[in-house]
Amino acid sequence: MEEKFMHRCFELAGRGLGNVAPNPMVGAVIVHNGKIIGEGYHRKYGEPHAEVNAIASVRNPELLKKSALYVNLEPCSHYGKTPPCAQLIIEKQIPKVVIANRDPFPEVCGRGINMLKKAGIEVVEDFLTEKGWELNRRFFTFYTKKRPYVILKWAQTANGFMDVARENAETPPLRISNKITSMPVHKLRAEESAVLVGTKTALSDNPELTVRDWYGKNPVRVLIDRKLEIPQNYRICNKKAPTVIFTEKAPESVSSSHIEYVEVPFNGPGETLSLKVILEKLYEKKLQSLIVEGGSRLLNSFIRSGCWDEMRVETAMELTVPNGIPAPQISGKCVRIEMIENHIIERFGH
Repeated sequence: MEEKFMHRCFELAGRGLGNVAPNPMVGAVIVHNGKIIGEGYHRKYGEPHAEVNAIASVRNPELLKKSALYVNLEPCSHYGKTPPCAQLIIEKQIPKVVIANRDPFPEVCGRGINMLKKAGIEVVEDFLTEKGWELNRRFFTFYTKKRPYVILKWAQTANGFMDVARENAETPPLRISNKITSMPVHKLRAEESAVLVGTKTALSDNPELTVRDWYGKNPVRVLIDRKLEIPQNYRICNKKAPTVIFTEKAPESVSSSHIEYVEVPFNGPGETLSLKVILEKLYEKKLQSLIVEGGSRLLNSFIRSGCWDEMRVETAMELTVPNGIPAPQISGKCVRIEMIENHIIERFGH
């Protein structure tokens, strides 16, 4: 029975995906005599937390004194954008709190639980903790590994090519995704904090990297452009989303408020740049998750370094080309697979 209540917390929390970062996704359920009498979730960054919304939804506040609160993440204990939830739980005299995961955020970790225990509240920890970690894998990775959660994404032909060989932008890229399978791509962008491409991909594909076939906010666009080769009239530089450009030498003056240049050291010829530097800079900007969309060289660099958490791979089963740009080698454990119009979409965990 208790698992059912925590699963409801996970379900509610997931509704905040794409809207609450850099906060975690949190859902809360209040149970009295085996029946849910209140529930809520964190809807948007800066707005009330899940516990606040759940408590406010209870029609008879007197029942709180005889109820249990289920929440997938430790209630906060500090003043941030909102007052501490642990204090509110104490004030409402809720006698029992069941928690899936401790909060890794240094200002919270264990403190909210200690506050509740000192107030005489029964606290049950580590309840369905693995499912709770999966839900907030971006948040936990960000605070435990001090880097964004990294998703490698590409589409490939049935015989393992990402694209045909192209000399310049005049040759159009190979169209692998169709109108239907492009929707999950745009959904993914709406859910994550940032999306990264290298110089060659930006030059040859001229991508916009925004959300168009789904509803949601645009991610921060991240570009590696060592010699500032990308023209300012390219789509990645438009005003539809902010763009961070990693370069060897930033221009002396920047006319666009939506473009930020970050000077970083490069290693040798080409666009070789330490992935550690990229991830450190994005961590400093509080970007919790990163989609790497290409090109193949950049994707392979992440794979070789081990600095990735997921692969999202689309394979067009009826499309082959004689030669071209080989797709990266897939590794990790397949955790999800679906078929959409003869396209296989797989998710792999590292």
